Amino acid sequence: MKTLNDFNFKNKRALIRVDFNVPLNDKFEVTDTTRIVSAKPTIIKILEDGGSCVLMSHLGRPKGVQDEYSLKHIVDAVEEIIEVEVKFAPNCIGEEAEEAAKNLKPGEILLLENLRFHEEEKKGDKDFAEQLSKLGDIYVNDAFGTAHRAHASTTIVAQFFTENKCFGNLLAKEIDSIKKVMETGEKPVLAILGGAKVSSKITIIENILDKVDHLIIGGGMTYTFIKAQGGKIGDSICEDDKMDLALDILKQAKEKNVQIHLPVDVLAADAFSNDANTQVVDVSNIPDGWQGLDCGPRSKANFDEVVNESKTILWNGPLGVFEMENFASGTIELGNSIAEATKKGAFSLVGGGDSVAAVKQFGFQDKVSYVSTGGGAMLESLEGKTLPGIAAILE
Repeated sequence: MKTLNDFNFKNKRALIRVDFNVPLNDKFEVTDTTRIVSAKPTIIKILEDGGSCVLMSHLGRPKGVQDEYSLKHIVDAVEEIIEVEVKFAPNCIGEEAEEAAKNLKPGEILLLENLRFHEEEKKGDKDFAEQLSKLGDIYVNDAFGTAHRAHASTTIVAQFFTENKCFGNLLAKEIDSIKKVMETGEKPVLAILGGAKVSSKITIIENILDKVDHLIIGGGMTYTFIKAQGGKIGDSICEDDKMDLALDILKQAKEKNVQIHLPVDVLAADAFSNDANTQVVDVSNIPDGWQGLDCGPRSKANFDEVVNESKTILWNGPLGVFEMENFASGTIELGNSIAEATKKGAFSLVGGGDSVAAVKQFGFQDKVSYVSTGGGAMLESLEGKTLPGIAAILE
């Protein structure tokens, strides 16, 4: 696996695919700079070697050229974080971009305009990728968030850099973290899967059953498993057409010696609202008209015990409706348990949109080993797929 450390960038231009698809407010100010901060170590290493950086990214889902999706809006934020002046090219291909790249001196940075202003980017067009390739001597992919897409800038462009291509620091870390969970992690290995639907996690569950010792299932998925086993779930969310599948997962887990841990009690509410009446009830005996919106105290204690016995932990998905304050406690206490286990030497990886949002909201970013920057890419990796953006560098 080629990384930045395999190259000296002195007097070289690095063409770097970053993921600067960041949220902007109505004044076009960046409201969450995590992705820019994550790319900083890669950019700094190249500049310190005496190289220059040509940064390319998409922003949003523009239909053709749309000013509100222009990357010119983020130049100030990038400058502030990298602490180096950033030049901007109003196109990502063509004479103007080539001229701007050619004139870059060592230590300088050029940010290209939004790749998705050209439909060829998403189509994975070879001619478009070849035009991008003219802007650098070495291709660096540091965008895990888009590594699962075979777009021109994430995959196809690598064909034009037979030897001179590598992973940036961020992407290398992502690959390494997933490998720790899936292959090399110290046992016992625990996966925690939350979220609303079994259907969105089926392939992950099937793929990780061979790799984990414990599996905690929480969130809305719980109730499909409980109902499948004959429990009463009241008005809780449930995928009736996935009940056979839930039973099959339980059977497979037993055969593979994987211990599955489901909530034993829940905090039930008489409406899907933060102001609803609540009561703690047995998970298999939720009254009609009530729905489980968080796990209960006995479940939290059980999960805490499993987490603290584990040496490698994957967390994907919250344990309750954490967006509502009254149903956030299960997710927060799980975060505390994982933070405690990490402090004692366990490796913990958090990935997937909702769990990453929860980790940020409740301040756990620095208390776990690694927070993944890619939602879809992370899930596809856990499903056992080789991501096109990763395969392109390894070829």
